[in-house]
Amino acid sequence: MNNLKIVGPAMPDMPWEDRPAGSKEVMWRYSANPIIPRDALSTSNSIFNSAVIPFKKGKYNYAGVFRCDDTNRRMRIHAAFSVDGIKWDICEEDFKLVGADPEIAEWVYGYDPRVAKIDDKYYVTWCNGYHGPTIGIAWTDDFETFHQLENAFIPFNRNGVLFPRKINGRFAMLSRPSDNGHTAFGDIFYSESPDMEFWGRHRHVMSPAAFEVSAWQCMKIGAGPVPIETSEGWLLLYHGVLRSCNGYVYAFGSALLDLDQPWKTIARSGPYLISPREIYELTGDVPNVTFPCAALHDPATGRVAVYYGCADTVTGLAFGYIPEIIDFTKKNNIL
Repeated sequence: MNNLKIVGPAMPDMPWEDRPAGSKEVMWRYSANPIIPRDALSTSNSIFNSAVIPFKKGKYNYAGVFRCDDTNRRMRIHAAFSVDGIKWDICEEDFKLVGADPEIAEWVYGYDPRVAKIDDKYYVTWCNGYHGPTIGIAWTDDFETFHQLENAFIPFNRNGVLFPRKINGRFAMLSRPSDNGHTAFGDIFYSESPDMEFWGRHRHVMSPAAFEVSAWQCMKIGAGPVPIETSEGWLLLYHGVLRSCNGYVYAFGSALLDLDQPWKTIARSGPYLISPREIYELTGDVPNVTFPCAALHDPATGRVAVYYGCADTVTGLAFGYIPEIIDFTKKNNIL
């Protein structure tokens, strides 16, 4: 794929570790995982399913919004900063939301955030509690104050993931309509907005796969990190869930979406990229979970670093090359 074009800012110093000698894995884990322990804050029970992005601030090169469940087991979101993308300084206090209509401003819970830079603002989306789970949205330019906008959808919805640019002149988001429980079902949908407030033009993207075709994603699926724009299409990393005899198992794989009509799926991997295997993925508050929420990539080298939650307890890091992931997706296409 010598002619592949990857869109994004140069990131030559992004977190990286070479593929282990002798490994044939398309994606491989960081040898020092987990990079963030469950008790990095004085009040944290667990830190996982978090989002990061390049952001220059003093000595820092990266910023993020981290899911930090506290020892009351309340779901909270905290801002964080890092020099190298591996060691993080997480703010002890919850992230500060301002400006919302009082009707939706009351905090109930928030979890599994994502962050996307669109034009000159950093937009955070998360699962927001408002008579059930829905998609909250806020923007920031300093990762200190977050200006809350209207919730994108009525309950129930999870995994709201923005595209990093407007598509056909509109903001675009992937989400997974759900229910008020643990959601033993779920398809990925696409929605558009002219103003980041009113969302419509909803389109179906993907359903769970048939068990006999790809069992790891046969129960429900959901978008992961912000899609990566390439000349082959939008590269989407997404999680899938298998209902096993021992409970749910969360893994993640890859898909390619059409650049101009992202609800049209070009290719979708049958095999997973990462599935629970290591002890920090197999054991924790929710065993058997690998859940991707963020990715850093360097267009020049094709490198990608994926941040993922491990067993709903700690945060891990995995690496790969975008051309190899695209090739893997096409060769193992189940469409």
